[in-house]
Amino acid sequence: MIPGCSSRTDVLRSLRAVGAVIVLCGMASFAWTQGFMGGGQVYVPPNATTARDIESRSTGTPMWQYPPGFEPDVFTVARLRYDRGGRRPTTRGGGWTTDLPDADLNLAYRLQQMTSLSVNPLGRLIRASDPELSKYPFLLVTAPHAMSLDEDEIEALRNYLENGGFILTTDSWGEQQWANIESSFREILPDRQFEELPIEHPLYRSVFNVTEKAQVPNIRMGLKQPGTTIQHRVIFDAKGRIMAMVLHNSDDSDGWEREGEDGEYFRLYSEKIAYPLAINIVFYVLTH
Repeated sequence: MIPGCSSRTDVLRSLRAVGAVIVLCGMASFAWTQGFMGGGQVYVPPNATTARDIESRSTGTPMWQYPPGFEPDVFTVARLRYDRGGRRPTTRGGGWTTDLPDADLNLAYRLQQMTSLSVNPLGRLIRASDPELSKYPFLLVTAPHAMSLDEDEIEALRNYLENGGFILTTDSWGEQQWANIESSFREILPDRQFEELPIEHPLYRSVFNVTEKAQVPNIRMGLKQPGTTIQHRVIFDAKGRIMAMVLHNSDDSDGWEREGEDGEYFRLYSEKIAYPLAINIVFYVLTH
């Protein structure tokens, strides 16, 4: 029996892709009910290399193992370490440690649990200039408006994206923060521009049927900016592959990090919005 499914009829969908069957089940039974704990950024020792090196700031995350011998093949949620500020104006509101470590580990757990992907239970914290960056095709960036890169990091990320890597950013709000994000990516990919991904794009139907771009609020503040447009902005390469995706005016990583702190928040935002979209994104970029 698949964990979380009360019977075989609870299986919502199965499909075969990348040599694996992805099975999606109702997730509500996995919600934890402990109280809210902490938030914001956290100090990370310079020698920390994985999300597991950081103590949980929420309700904790499960540990699991993948079959021995699959080390080179497991999927890893890698998070970009970056310096804050620099030339970027108005960088208040987060940094590279925002929602660490629980967002990374909960997302990894859901991918391990809800799909047949073998997923690294440790995660990875990595700088753009690290020669091992090319081992991780999926790179998470939180609070991207605060990101400041030196010339070596800019070149490294350009090479990473042009050679098949993908960047997903979460937790950015408003026009000033968007201007900072756009400026950073203009340095990385000067010949590419962002465009809004239409809801008709197959990414939104790759696993779950996502029919609208919905906002995931910060669990403590509710809708940070009511009335703002939820934007899913992407950069395509010359062949139409998505190289980068910015989830703007939404806090999707809070939906992963805070899933266990409030049952209603889990049902409305983690289960309905944050996880279906994230699983679709991972599935789509790995198969296209």
